[in-house]
Amino acid sequence: MGKHEIESRQGLVPRRLADKLGAWERTILGTGSGAQEKRGDSEVKSIAILGSTGSIGTQTLDVIRRHPDRFRVTALACGHNVELLREQIREFKPKLAVCDRPEDASELAWEFPGVSFAFGEEGLGEVATAGADMVVSALSGIRGLLPTYQAILSGSDIAFANKETLVTGGRLVMDAVRESGVRMLPVDSEHSAIFQCLEGNRDRQVRRILLTASGGPFRGASLSDLEKVTPEMALAHPNWSMGRKVTIDSATMMNKGLEMIEARWLFDIDLDRIQVLVHPQSVVHSAVEFMDTSVIAQMASPDMRVPISLALSWPERLDAGDLAPELALDFFGDKARALTFEPADTSVFRCLKIAADAGRAGGNEPVIMNAANEVLVQAFLDRRIGFTEIPDRIEEALEAHGHAEVSDVEEILDIDQRTRAEVESRLP
Repeated sequence: MGKHEIESRQGLVPRRLADKLGAWERTILGTGSGAQEKRGDSEVKSIAILGSTGSIGTQTLDVIRRHPDRFRVTALACGHNVELLREQIREFKPKLAVCDRPEDASELAWEFPGVSFAFGEEGLGEVATAGADMVVSALSGIRGLLPTYQAILSGSDIAFANKETLVTGGRLVMDAVRESGVRMLPVDSEHSAIFQCLEGNRDRQVRRILLTASGGPFRGASLSDLEKVTPEMALAHPNWSMGRKVTIDSATMMNKGLEMIEARWLFDIDLDRIQVLVHPQSVVHSAVEFMDTSVIAQMASPDMRVPISLALSWPERLDAGDLAPELALDFFGDKARALTFEPADTSVFRCLKIAADAGRAGGNEPVIMNAANEVLVQAFLDRRIGFTEIPDRIEEALEAHGHAEVSDVEEILDIDQRTRAEVESRLP
């Protein structure tokens, strides 16, 4: 568990990456992604999953299950859902598995003697640097930053579903993508849509990115309506099945603010050229308007297995097989028959504006905003604060810190931890 490793304030970083981490974190970044195709796409692709028991992780495994001739699972990492991890190990037979607690890793090691086990942050680093062809980055929150960064530096392609990594470390991470020559393939349905719309338009003569949002469960609500929101109400998303944290972010529209920052880094475009369109049907997943005013949009049923399968198999597309009747878009059904779009109301959903402003400011502000939001979402779920207190307290956290630039992963994680402690100290 953790060979040849050194201590750092970031956690345990494999020694063979230490020099690269120190040098690349200080690099002044250029623009855009320089991901290169570097292996035959017809070969069986080895896959490591960071966050295998979460919503994205389980749906990724469902895609892999349906295409055993294309993919092989080599490493799995989960949090506390050890029972589900046990089932996944039994079915997919990875070489390495990771969970949060050492006692869980020890118990599983007795049950699966042919599998190597690790735990905690060190274990996540081992999964990230195990040499898989592709690492699925599906951890929730900033916890995904360091292992995703490590995976990039170790040369694995990334199927990217952890937006907080780019929200907090976008410049640093995208520089590492270019330096390593890896692919950074988006899994979020919106960013997958943008990626597809840009294919074939390599000069990127883009006027606007049109980032769609379902509007969540409270579309059209007033501020007074939001004051009555309970966790149960906020978790009842009308279109998507997601984890609890991202579902609350969708309800506050913070999720769309985070996605604006993510798109800014993935596609090298100024935030002021990213427009949010509330689209309650969730059929158009996003669009790109080019300089000649032509708009190319991507449409599909709202099911995460569609963008996941594309990220795993790009530049090929997987046959949906027996899922086709379920996933195929019904143009005469209730959702696709009438597509509507409306502007986002940032006077009600203030988190969207807060995130966009933090993204424009850059430096430490997206890190502070993201850390405060993660703490406050959990406080809301624990019924310690009300729904409308989330944006109030995020603004309070931002005002408590002056603007400062950040230069490396260690500094980002320090700011994150300090912000969490400060925000938590003010909670009831």
